[in-house]
Amino acid sequence: MAPARNGHMDEPLLELQDITKTYPGVTALDAVSFTLGRGEVVGLIGENGAGKSTLMKVLGGVVEPSAGRIRLDGQDRRALSVREAIAGGIAFVHQELNLFDNLDAAANVFIGREPRYGGPLRLIDRQAMRDKVRGLLARIGADFGPDAPVADLSLAQRQLLEIAKALSLDARVVIMDEPTSSLTLSETDRLMGVIADLKKSGVSIIFISHRLGEVKRCADRVVVLRDGRTVGELRGAEIEPPAMIRLMIGRDLKSLYIPPATAPGTAILELVQLRTTTYPAHQVSLAVHSGEILGLAGLVGSGRTELARVVFGIDRPVSGGFKLDGAPLALGSPREAIRRGIYLVPEDRKKLALLLDVSLTGNISLPDLQSYARATIISPGLEAANAERQRQKLKIRTPGIATEVGTLSGGNQQKAVLAKWLSMRPRCIIFDEPTRGIDVGAKNEIYQLMRGLADSGVAILMISSDMEEVIGVSDRIAVMHEGSISGFLDRGQFSEHNVLELAVGHTLH
Repeated sequence: MAPARNGHMDEPLLELQDITKTYPGVTALDAVSFTLGRGEVVGLIGENGAGKSTLMKVLGGVVEPSAGRIRLDGQDRRALSVREAIAGGIAFVHQELNLFDNLDAAANVFIGREPRYGGPLRLIDRQAMRDKVRGLLARIGADFGPDAPVADLSLAQRQLLEIAKALSLDARVVIMDEPTSSLTLSETDRLMGVIADLKKSGVSIIFISHRLGEVKRCADRVVVLRDGRTVGELRGAEIEPPAMIRLMIGRDLKSLYIPPATAPGTAILELVQLRTTTYPAHQVSLAVHSGEILGLAGLVGSGRTELARVVFGIDRPVSGGFKLDGAPLALGSPREAIRRGIYLVPEDRKKLALLLDVSLTGNISLPDLQSYARATIISPGLEAANAERQRQKLKIRTPGIATEVGTLSGGNQQKAVLAKWLSMRPRCIIFDEPTRGIDVGAKNEIYQLMRGLADSGVAILMISSDMEEVIGVSDRIAVMHEGSISGFLDRGQFSEHNVLELAVGHTLH
């Protein structure tokens, strides 16, 4: 029998017993067992590749298990189909957003199951859709309406729409896969409230996240996977980040912060009274020095990503300029930024930084093809030699350099983005949300790579919405508010309170 959850003493709503999934030469899941009670929030954690996604695909009917059984509502099944999973009240909030840019919010929520009227004409009842979606969006505190075009929504707003879509199914089990990866602190707080409300109403939640503080905050119980196996479970007061990390990676991790090998040097890149089209009335001035990691914090919508796009030459500034090594610099295109050694690792690596159906080798060499050419002919041998060097140097876990990057884990995809820039001559690298959707072990590797770059003299500008990351990794922090820098913090001033005060436009006393 399941433990008491909000007055429920019934058997578990869901049981996965000895679920195994094998592919040729690979065991993705090895006799994994998992239970979920009614009105229970279970945190499911593990490094990328631990088996979380495969387990959830089994539950959603996308993948058929090789062995084991599923018990839903007391009924045993060898496997679920997608239709059976939906009929059983299982809904997903995916990390990789499944939305149609050419439709509005209401149409996305009800895609394929639109309410109808008009008898045999079966006309779509747009008003019923809007009314239903308006209530769902209000429930989760969204700042947009049912008629909002998805193409105009930010990444954070799209994440909220995915949550609204799951809630519209009146699900009994909601699987949330990295639901806060693009949310602000206030939006995350609102989501935690939604989770609490769902729990009180008897809805069960599987909460998958690499942000362990949020797992601690909302989970009644935590199940840990490693290498396709269940390696432990934590309850109540046991749910603490160090204990979770220890089970996830089999060892303790050191502090996030790695001190610089030497004091920061001279300014590499300077932004001088820069104005963007998002906030044309406000300006940004800052300098990123050799050997330092400058964290750029701020609420979603403060203009951080827009600033990165201008620096990399994707968008043109309204006014202001740049300096490189103290000399005026004209940046009008990504080609010019790359030529000057200014590189961008964007927040959406799959959409903006990688060709998912192209090999690791092809992705690494793409921005600098002339370096692999002999008499204008690309040399596959030169490309392969460099790709293999980068694979070994960055410890990219892949069967080989011919592997398509779309098959790699999030951490290894991020390393692939970094590999193409390290194959060139970096002076300043902008990391926009460098560890979004990356597990804790891979995060630590990315942080070490960033510190190694800084120690080699590269200037690092790190944009992050993860407060722990900003405070734990940066040497200095610049905080943005509505298109301008509201303040700078040295390490002795680092605190969540100080960052938030500046992020909402207050001054520190």
